[in-house]
Amino acid sequence: MVPPSADAAPVLAGRTGKPGGDVAKLSAPPITTRTATAPALWNALPGVEKRRKVGDRGALIDQLWPAIEDLPDPELEPDAKRRSKQNEVIAMLRRPEGATVDEVARATGWQRHTVRGVFSGTLKKKLGLTLASAKEERGRVYRVDGPASA
Repeated sequence: MVPPSADAAPVLAGRTGKPGGDVAKLSAPPITTRTATAPALWNALPGVEKRRKVGDRGALIDQLWPAIEDLPDPELEPDAKRRSKQNEVIAMLRRPEGATVDEVARATGWQRHTVRGVFSGTLKKKLGLTLASAKEERGRVYRVDGPASA
């Protein structure tokens, strides 16, 4: 093997193990604040006059940063307000009429096998809920009876 010279460019091996295979470029153009996205950022800000032409980019950037800093902090919803699909399923099963697998799948957007997996894995095993099922006109209906006795 010939030792590399001091001025030789490094050769990188990609996932295939061959030189130059699947290798990302080592250099990219530097990202600056004066990129083409500045007008799009400005026009996305609420309450600003939309611009079709940029004009002086430096002046736009000087106006952009203070406008971004003046934006209000996003309001984060407390965890108690957010409804997860799991909580939605439990609420459906706690109703007196219960819910079928198809009703839960339609409400959550899950597939039927996922709903059955949530029933057996999450609700019964992890959360310890007791599920009762009964065959009715609309199919097999599931209800939460309460916590499982240990």
